[in-house]
Amino acid sequence: RAGLRLAPGFKLQVYAQGLGPARVLRFTPAGDLLVSVTRAGKILLLERDANGDGRADGVRTLLDGLDRPHGIDLADGWLYFAQTGDVRRVRFGATARAVSGPPEAVATLTGGGMHFTRTLRIGPDGAMYVSAGSSCNVCIETTARAAMLRLEPQTGDLAPYAQGLRNTVGFDWQPGSGDLYGVDNGRDLLGDDFPPDELNRIVAGGFYGWPFWHGNNAPDPEWGAHPAAATKTPIAPAYAFGAHVAALSINFFDPDHAPPGFERAALVAQHGSWNRSELSGYRVSSLHWSPDGVITEHDFAVGFVQAGEVTGRPVDALPGPDRGVYVS
Repeated sequence: RAGLRLAPGFKLQVYAQGLGPARVLRFTPAGDLLVSVTRAGKILLLERDANGDGRADGVRTLLDGLDRPHGIDLADGWLYFAQTGDVRRVRFGATARAVSGPPEAVATLTGGGMHFTRTLRIGPDGAMYVSAGSSCNVCIETTARAAMLRLEPQTGDLAPYAQGLRNTVGFDWQPGSGDLYGVDNGRDLLGDDFPPDELNRIVAGGFYGWPFWHGNNAPDPEWGAHPAAATKTPIAPAYAFGAHVAALSINFFDPDHAPPGFERAALVAQHGSWNRSELSGYRVSSLHWSPDGVITEHDFAVGFVQAGEVTGRPVDALPGPDRGVYVS
């Protein structure tokens, strides 16, 4: 923890450790914290801090032996989780802190290639939204990849909602407006400073540029003149991050329970670059919306690189029901 710097008013504690490479976080109605440990094939439950010592009271393994589970969400007594090739669900009791019965299939997803994680969230309309990153660095997909998908949990009907999103790992709905925002990772091998990672306001039927355009609709040097580009109208990002910061999550604060100054804000975890001569990202930032819609970015948690050495790579940064923020 040495060298980490936080936004004013926050202090740092270790809530749980020894979990493995923790990824997506979701709270249960009982205040426990679900954690996907993708490469270990597990979903864990961290028991809420009932004794007030600032740490989880226990760690339970809910599911094991899964195929790279990533996205998790809860609805109507079900725990939904996205593996690299499908979406499944299992009965979950929040009070009992346990699952019951075998997981059952909800929908099949296209696997293979790059970007094997799948993120899912239940939307305000009751449908499930699933992001599926591209199978490549830059190419034309022939399956439902580089897209946001919309899934009806009861019927299993799955269809593209928005496309041209190279790898939108994290997304959330803004309170009040109901707008869907996602953070997208730009392509590699175009230098240190291009293209930027993006914050996109994602709308039904929208196309967000990849592989033909990047950032503020700048043409790709290889694919910008491809004949297929002539059939597309790209939507520019709502905000541009630095290049290769690898923004992996966005989570809005509940305005009724947000710390002062964060009522119209969201947190973005930046996992950090692997393909840049100087490291970038490796921090949690906060995005703030002004009343007229202007977005500004501020440091929230920085210092995960010390003297050129990486000490941590944030994945998810989730406001909790106790007004704390939980970072994997």
